[in-house]
Amino acid sequence: MTSPSDSIVKPPRKLTDILKRLFVKLGILPFLLAIAVVTFSLMSDNFLTGKNLMNVLRQSVYLTIVSMGQMLALLTGGFDLSVGTTLAVTSVVGALTMATVYAAMPEAVWLAIIIGCFAGVAAGTLIGVCNGVGVAFFGVSPFMMSLGMTSVGFGVALFLTGGVPVYGMPQAFGDIFGFGTLFGIPTPIYATVLLGILLYVFLYRTPFGRHFYAVGGNVKAAALSGINTRATLFWTYVLCAGLTAVAGMLLTARLDTGEANIGSAMPLQSIAACVIAGVSLRGGVGRLESVILGALFIGLVENGMNLARIESYLQTVVLGSLLILAVIADQIRLRYVASLKD
Repeated sequence: MTSPSDSIVKPPRKLTDILKRLFVKLGILPFLLAIAVVTFSLMSDNFLTGKNLMNVLRQSVYLTIVSMGQMLALLTGGFDLSVGTTLAVTSVVGALTMATVYAAMPEAVWLAIIIGCFAGVAAGTLIGVCNGVGVAFFGVSPFMMSLGMTSVGFGVALFLTGGVPVYGMPQAFGDIFGFGTLFGIPTPIYATVLLGILLYVFLYRTPFGRHFYAVGGNVKAAALSGINTRATLFWTYVLCAGLTAVAGMLLTARLDTGEANIGSAMPLQSIAACVIAGVSLRGGVGRLESVILGALFIGLVENGMNLARIESYLQTVVLGSLLILAVIADQIRLRYVASLKD
C-alpha cells in the first residue's frame, strides 16, 4: 500500500523528470526564452506588439549572420574572436571603395555598390584566410590566432580612416540594403534567411558539411577516416569570416557610414548566442536552427532591456551573466546525458 506522502511526492518527481528530459533534449534556450518573454511583457506593454517584434528581427539579423559563422568555428572545437575586427575592416574597406568609385563615376551607382560590396567582403574574408592558415597549417591555437588578428584588423581599420567615419556612399545603398523593405519586411531579413538556407543545406546535405562535426567530435578519428582535417579547419575560418563580412556590409548600409569601431561586442554576443543555443564548447555538437533562435534571443533580451530602460552598462552585465549561465548549463546537460546513457 502507498502512503499519502507518496502521492504527494510523485507528481513533483514526474514534473522534475519531464523538465530534465526537456533540458537534455532542447537545452537551456527554451527556458530562458520563456522567462524573457514573460518578464519583459510584464515590464513593458509594447514588448509583444507586432511592430516591436519586427524591430527585434531587423536588429538581430547582423548578430544572426555572425553567429552562424561563429557556430562553424565552435563546431570544430575552436572559436573566432576576430569577428568584430572582420566587421570593422569590411565596413571601412567597403565604404572607402564604394565612395571612391561613386565619386569618380556618379552616374554608375550600381557599379559603385557592387565593387564596394565585393571589396568589403573580400577584405573581411582575408582575415578568415589568415586565421585558417594559422590554425590549420601552423597549429596556432584559435584563441591566440584570432586574438592577434583582432589587434591587426582594428589597427588597419583605424589607419585607413584615422578614426573618422567614412561618408560618400551612394544613397541607394543605404535605402535598399539598410532601410529598404519588401512586402513590409526589411531587406536584411531576406538576406539572413537566404544565408541560413544555404548554410543549412551545406551543413546537413553535403558530405563536406558533416566534416565540421566529425573534426570537432574527434579530430584524430576524423583524420583516420579519410577526412582532410586541415582543409576543414581552414575553410571553417574562411566561411566564418565570409559570413561576418556580409553582415558587415549590411550593417554599413544601416549606419550609412564606414566605421572602424563597430563590432567590439560581437565576439561575446556571437559566442553567447551559440552557447545558449546548445553549441558545445568542446566541439562537434550544435544545430543551426537553434543558433538562429539563440541570436534572436539575445536581440530580444537587448530590446526588452531597452524598453525597460535598463542602463547600457548593466546590459553588458546581463549578457555576460547569460553566457556564464549557458556554459554552466551545458556542463550540467552533459552530465545528465551521461547519466541517462548509464
